[in-house]
Amino acid sequence: MMTLRNYQEKYVDELKDKVNNLLKYDEDKTVVFEAPTGAGKTIMMAEFLKRLVLHRDDSKKFAFIWISVHQLHSQSKDKLARYFEHTRIMQCSDFEDLNDKQIGENEILFLNWESINKDGNIYIRDNEHDNNLSKVVENTKEDGREIILVIDESHYAADSEKSIRIVEEAINPKVTIEVSATPRIKNEDEKVKVHLEDVVAEGMIKREIAINPEIDKNKVGSESVDELVIKCALKRRRDLLDAYKKEGANINPLMLIQLPDRKTGVLDKKEEIVALLKNKFGITVQNRKLAIWLSDAEDKVNLENIEKPDNDVEVLLFKQAIALGWDCPRAAILVLFRDMKSFVFTIQTVGRIMRMPELKHYENEMLNKGYVFTNLPKVEIAQDIAKEYITVYESRRSSIYTNVDLPSIYLKRQRERTRLSGEFRRIFVNIAKRELIKPRINLKPKELVNQIIVDGVIKKLDKPQIVEHKGEISVNMKDTELQYYFDLYCRAACTPYAPTRSSEIIQNTLLYAFFRDVLKIGDETKAEIIALSEGNNQIITDYINEAKDEYKRRIVDELDEQKEIIASTWNVPVSQSYNSKYELKSYKKAILQPPYAKTQSKPEQEFIALLEDPKNNIKWWYKNGESESKFFGIKYTKDDLEHAFYPDFILMMKDGRIGIFDTKEGRTAEDAKPKAEVLTKYIKKENARRGKQELFGGIVVLQGGSCRYNDSENYEYDKTNLGSDWKFWTAK
Repeated sequence: MMTLRNYQEKYVDELKDKVNNLLKYDEDKTVVFEAPTGAGKTIMMAEFLKRLVLHRDDSKKFAFIWISVHQLHSQSKDKLARYFEHTRIMQCSDFEDLNDKQIGENEILFLNWESINKDGNIYIRDNEHDNNLSKVVENTKEDGREIILVIDESHYAADSEKSIRIVEEAINPKVTIEVSATPRIKNEDEKVKVHLEDVVAEGMIKREIAINPEIDKNKVGSESVDELVIKCALKRRRDLLDAYKKEGANINPLMLIQLPDRKTGVLDKKEEIVALLKNKFGITVQNRKLAIWLSDAEDKVNLENIEKPDNDVEVLLFKQAIALGWDCPRAAILVLFRDMKSFVFTIQTVGRIMRMPELKHYENEMLNKGYVFTNLPKVEIAQDIAKEYITVYESRRSSIYTNVDLPSIYLKRQRERTRLSGEFRRIFVNIAKRELIKPRINLKPKELVNQIIVDGVIKKLDKPQIVEHKGEISVNMKDTELQYYFDLYCRAACTPYAPTRSSEIIQNTLLYAFFRDVLKIGDETKAEIIALSEGNNQIITDYINEAKDEYKRRIVDELDEQKEIIASTWNVPVSQSYNSKYELKSYKKAILQPPYAKTQSKPEQEFIALLEDPKNNIKWWYKNGESESKFFGIKYTKDDLEHAFYPDFILMMKDGRIGIFDTKEGRTAEDAKPKAEVLTKYIKKENARRGKQELFGGIVVLQGGSCRYNDSENYEYDKTNLGSDWKFWTAK
């Protein structure tokens, strides 16, 4: 059972709340769940279904139908079955698995569109056994269950006329949830959109996609354009392999080559590319460095375990059709060959290279990008991709650069403050071993029962009272009841941590694993009985509470209030990518060449003009970014919370001094006091550490044709009277 990321928790709860709200209405309703590739939409849907059926305060009962295209429904079924294998909250079934020609409570029936929207299909047509989808739906509803329909990858088939008719006539669900990275529906009743930026921030997918980085540096001689594209892509693959090794990650990055459609000559292009890979680069099917996945049966080779991080295959030739639902997180490079003059990039296009192989970002920013190499002269970006995500330009650090080694910080999100982390299990196990819990646990308790009163009588309807009854009977708990009470116990045991975030840690990571590894009880049902039985329950609860106390002391109390501070030594990035919002500039002294910039403020423009003056003593300058670990940051405190301050400019003088400046004007200069004073303290502390006055700088204002900066420990700004604390600077 995986732990959900922060954004997944947020959007799962949002989807659950909106579906619950729509269930109140008489009319059928539709919800669109839009999630980009790599966001974990199947896992989010699984968690949503679990939360929808658990702990309800009404009497609603549900059955589910999950429809997708091709064989994606089978992949989804396998994923959900694994997700529910420990809790057994939901049952995942094919049509042939159904009992009594109906979908049971909390059962999910998985179908693909091809099995139901073709004329005469057995799941739709009437037959002598009355075993078709319409009858199954009818029986399910008659048994008191409302049907919720999930249409996965809905943009492929859900809007066809026949598909719409099947949904309306054969299924007629109470709520339909259309799941897609690129939904087409326009008249939905509710919509939940998982934003790409949230997925990137959690390290689930690449920070950006770069198109043809550095390809212009390779001169085309006798080689073809196609050969140039493949050569550059393979070089980037080798660079990524080296970078992974330095990170200690056993990952063999995969390069994908997408061939044009058959009608534009896929067979000729395939043979041409296979020959090129063999003759020029030594990559063949025979040495298992090349895999092929096309539509013909004979064109499926070396695909076994290709998704594994360290698989030997380096290059995969494929067609667009196989991209749907295929997950291979080690895929990092996409090569596109098109016989047209332009191509529109969509989420579907780059989806195969968006995932992070270890679900985290790396220190080396090269590994946090996906790469597209193509023979296209023009690229357009569809609306379904955030414009900032596709980068089309790249600059590299000039060879004149020498390291500045500035101490820097980056504020990383924390989870441990509001939920239990994996560290909690280690704390619990250590306490249990230290205090010898095993001898205290009764491993053979009595079967758990429910006590039910018999022949109760209410004598006075208008008075509070204890109901008199003649006796009680004991009824053994069924597995589903046992699971329900165990879920409730685990949720209660989380207090004060959020149960939606922590109950899986208590239930799966801690208790099931503890019983299996320490008490040698592998049967989860038996473990639940032991944990809930009288006597044992209080012992386990006491140890959990003791572990929570220690977790708070050791983990939570040591956290900063807002974010974890990651310290590093900063230097100008070796390379930096830019999206289509940036323009090429003519800056001569920018350390990153060629230089790109987007719209700048007036103070920034004036300051850059000063830095670019050929008569000054500036060796190079760098325009800093913000909110990412690759940029230079200084910690400061505001409103009792810690923040990261990213000064606008870092520069190097010809005499070796390092300048750090932040441009301001008007109101921003008035409000700059916390940042100004922390920058001054930073420079003073760093100079003391280095043993010389190597750093200088401060808050910059450009006024009356002059550049002035303030490095006072007590920052003040008065536009009408800057005073002596504001020093004139000409960069000479």
